[in-house]
Amino acid sequence: MGDGGSARDLEFADFVTAAHTSLLRTARLLTGDPHTAEDLVQAALVRVYLHWGRSAGWDSPQAYARKVVVNLYATWRRRRWHTEVVRPEKDSAPDGHDMAGSAEARLELGRALAALPRAQRAVVVLRFYEDLSVEQTAELLGCSPGTVKSRTNRALERLRATGALAGYAGRGTR
Repeated sequence: MGDGGSARDLEFADFVTAAHTSLLRTARLLTGDPHTAEDLVQAALVRVYLHWGRSAGWDSPQAYARKVVVNLYATWRRRRWHTEVVRPEKDSAPDGHDMAGSAEARLELGRALAALPRAQRAVVVLRFYEDLSVEQTAELLGCSPGTVKSRTNRALERLRATGALAGYAGRGTR
């Protein structure tokens, strides 16, 4: 491999170092399972690497990688894990600085999020975790802004009905 390949590989390695944690969190929220999330990010990074030569033309390599994660998540329906039941992990060491509420509230929210249909879960993760606009979410998912809004409304109705959002009203207003 020539110097161009080595420089490309180093540049990609730097990108992975900077982006991996964020991509993994997004994948974890989408899949509800840490192991599946790892697989999803790994597969996405392979695809990003294959197109890395074009990265100079991307507005944001991070945004491109996130789009690959979301697209792979949307197309992995036929995999066996899609039919498996997700069991939330137990917190190993609460630190007393629980910004998202009690551990039980987070587990309840995680269960409710995992119970949403894939399309609704994707809009909730992108809109409220990734903090993307309706338009950005629509572009990323390849649908209209109206579809994003209706999926978001349906998802929030379902989450409210389960009581999973009870402890979250008014948070972030400090």
